[in-house]
Formats: sequence, structure tokens, C-alpha cells
Amino acid sequence: MGTLQSDRLDDKVRYLRDIDIFRDLDPDEIELLGKRAPMQRVPAGTVFFSPEQRAEVLFILKEGRVRIYRLSTDGKMLTTAILNEGTIFGEMALLGQQLHQHYAEALTPCLLCLMSREDVKRLLLSDPRIATRIVEILGQRLISAEQRLSDFAFKSLPQRIATLLLQMAQPAKPRLFRPGSSQREVALTHEALAEMLGTYRETTTKILNDLRTQGLIELRRGRIVLLDEIGLQKLSE
Repeated sequence: MGTLQSDRLDDKVRYLRDIDIFRDLDPDEIELLGKRAPMQRVPAGTVFFSPEQRAEVLFILKEGRVRIYRLSTDGKMLTTAILNEGTIFGEMALLGQQLHQHYAEALTPCLLCLMSREDVKRLLLSDPRIATRIVEILGQRLISAEQRLSDFAFKSLPQRIATLLLQMAQPAKPRLFRPGSSQREVALTHEALAEMLGTYRETTTKILNDLRTQGLIELRRGRIVLLDEIGLQKLSE
């Protein structure tokens, strides 16, 4: 990933305190973790690992969003998971995270905590409170992966696009709407959405234009505004 800037210890402690798997720890225990685990900021597009670049590192995602995907022999992308802040990921056999043929890429700027195999074993898995939280996260991820596979097999592409838009939506920037507006948006290009859905950009653009005609979304440069989430929910089902 290259050389990246680390945060001060007090910042790291504050960040770690808000991570779900550490919520049962006291301040001294959090500080110990902060001393052992470097915190790094990375830009969107950063690739954390790939089949050619493997390392046993656990990433704890404090801010941002990460995509886990595979490539077919002809170079077509298939997204297997979208990870949001507060979760963990990485190639680490200790945690059952064996992602030999996968890539992990930052969809947005990210803030992460990095832990080595030895630190994971000594600081995390030895503490039953943290180990329990990790099991919960990995179990939920398995459920999400099964749901994603089910969507891929049984939902039409418009249904899958509606599902993905609802999953990826974040509060819209205040400057775009009236103060206090509750509308949400997806800050991704049509090409990025197509890659996440395993389809072509032209097909994705056509369906998005259909959704716009139905009044469900509004298309802007580099983002999609959700105008009717109830309608999108009905379509996704």
C-alpha cells in the first residue's frame, strides 16, 4: 500500500474505542491496542491485498468502505462483499479469512488499524470478549455472502441494482438539498456499479435511466440520488 501517515496515539485510542469488537474493553486495554496497532489513512482505489500480494494482516476498518472482489479469466469483476466501517477483513488463516483469489479495494478514502498475525493471536483471540465479537462479525458476513449469491441467482438485474443502491446509500451532501433533507445518495459512477454487479456499464446505465424515468432516482455527475426509497425497496423484493 505504500508509506502512509499514522495518527497520534490519542487519536488511535479514540478511534479504537468506537470499533464494535472493542466495546467491552476498558481505557487501559484500548491504549495497549493503540500502541501495538498502527493506524493509516488511504485514498480511494487503494488495493490492500490481491492474489499476487498476500500477507497475513488484519485490517480494522474505522472509516470508509471496502470492496472484496474476484476476477474471472477474461478480467470481469465479481464483487463478493461490501464492507462498511466498524468491521474487519484480511487474509488471515487464524480467523478463517482465507481469500486466496480475492482482491480488497478501498471504494472511498479509508482509515484503518493494521494488526499482525502475532498481535491478533496475542491481543485479540486470547480475549474471549473480542473473540466473541469477531465470531459474530464473520458469521454475519457469511449470511451476507449467501444473500448476495441468492440475489445473483434469483433476482433480475434491475432488482439487484435497486438492492445495491439501498445498501450503498449515504446521507446526501447538505449543499444539494434543503437543510434537514433526509434524501440519500450513492457516490459511485455507473462503471463502478457495473463492476460491483458483474455486468456491463452500458446495461447498468440503461437500467438507471429507466429508474430515473420512474421517478425513483436522480442521476448527477458521479452520484445517484435516491428519490423514492420505498419504491426502490418494492422493486428490490
